[in-house]
Amino acid sequence: MTGVRRVVIAGGGTAGWLAAAMLTKQLGAMVAVTLVESEEIGTVGVGESTIPTVRAFHQLIGVDERDFVRATGASFKLGISFEGWSKPDERYLHSFGSIGQSTWMADFHHFWLEARAQGSAEEIGRYCVEHEAARAEKFAGGTEAGLNYAYHFDAARYARYLRERCEADGLTRVEGKIARVERDGESGDIAALVMEDGTRVAGDLFLDCTGFRALLLGETLGVGYEDWAEWLPTNRAIAVQTKATGPAVPYTRAIAHDAGWQWRIPLQHRLGNGIVYASDYLSDDEAQARLLGSVTGETLIDPRVIRFRTGRRVKAWERNCVGLSLAGGFVEPLESTSIHLIMIALTRLLQLFPFDGVSAAAAARFNDMARREIEGVRDFIILHYTLNQRDEPFWKRMRDMPLPDSLATRTALFREGAQAFQANDELFTITSWVQVMLGQKLTPRAHNRVARMMPEGRLQQTLGQMAANVAGAVRALPAHQAYLDRV
Repeated sequence: MTGVRRVVIAGGGTAGWLAAAMLTKQLGAMVAVTLVESEEIGTVGVGESTIPTVRAFHQLIGVDERDFVRATGASFKLGISFEGWSKPDERYLHSFGSIGQSTWMADFHHFWLEARAQGSAEEIGRYCVEHEAARAEKFAGGTEAGLNYAYHFDAARYARYLRERCEADGLTRVEGKIARVERDGESGDIAALVMEDGTRVAGDLFLDCTGFRALLLGETLGVGYEDWAEWLPTNRAIAVQTKATGPAVPYTRAIAHDAGWQWRIPLQHRLGNGIVYASDYLSDDEAQARLLGSVTGETLIDPRVIRFRTGRRVKAWERNCVGLSLAGGFVEPLESTSIHLIMIALTRLLQLFPFDGVSAAAAARFNDMARREIEGVRDFIILHYTLNQRDEPFWKRMRDMPLPDSLATRTALFREGAQAFQANDELFTITSWVQVMLGQKLTPRAHNRVARMMPEGRLQQTLGQMAANVAGAVRALPAHQAYLDRV
């Protein structure tokens, strides 16, 4: 094919409008961007929780934080509270910050494990500002406190916010439903989207943001889907919004139940609530009753069931089409990675952008990076499920199932010697792996003994000072709701 001068985005929602924002901001007049969507077709629209990488992406597309927070009803997020995941009455926080201070020879948790063996260590979260700030419901944004944070926001408002910015920057939006996808008779590439009213939207590169249907990548180009139900059998979610009944907390709640888990996401004006479950263990009616019986505040919308299949497209980039978000793959929403996976895919697309025509080598590189990224996320999600001590049939199945080799190796390394790592192209840091493995009660049998080289009493003194510094930093922070009110 010839060079790419026309990019067509099929579908709106968060994925479509993030793609539009990135392309219009970064490529400007170099390409013409058209987005096709129908007001009659709803979006999943429940992706209201993010991780800190969202802030770097916002810088790339020129988002002002305060404007964004006001426009989307956003609140701030320092981590996720996992409740009942190891045992029904236990809780731990996966926070976004770094813990303690590491050395080239050993990460901080090895020093902490040695101090714990000596009886002189506090809970590991005491050495992380974000962890303690979340627990105290305190927050300050920007450079005021140097916190590593993300957002909770209203997905529908976010899409509208991005749309207004993109249309002001010259993006063309076509309203309507796609009747068929036209392919080039010689190359087999996608040539155009033909609308129900006969309008033909031609392009050189197409981004498939049509959700689970994957109209372009799956239905038209026939790219297969790799199913991960053997490891992640949850396949339903029900979402409902309720009025806020108290101050917004700076973390997402993930509350385990006998067939999955529930989320609670605090925004400025409401709570996002939902239940994720495996239909083999819980019916839709039972799940809805359980969800509605647990929410607080007046419900604002009717609950709706979302069916999904965890897995990935075998190729995210095929011919002149790139699948984003649900069209390219889906890992259930436990660690709020869906929006990150859209953003990192767009970042890589621009790094490999086919200005002079699609390159098979570039597409293969994109596909390899996309595969490794989403498989790393998959393993991290499985980790939460497999390390449990609950008694229900669903949780026993998750505990006893064979693991992907990549995850089995990682858990063995931690169990045997407290070794944790973050490979290239992996999202989750060593601190994240350590917090979840310790939170899920995976106790290492051994650890690096480098701390024993410290003079007597130095380890206890050093950790005590770290914990005191963290406590002092948290005391100086305002309450999260007070800071949010100021913004």
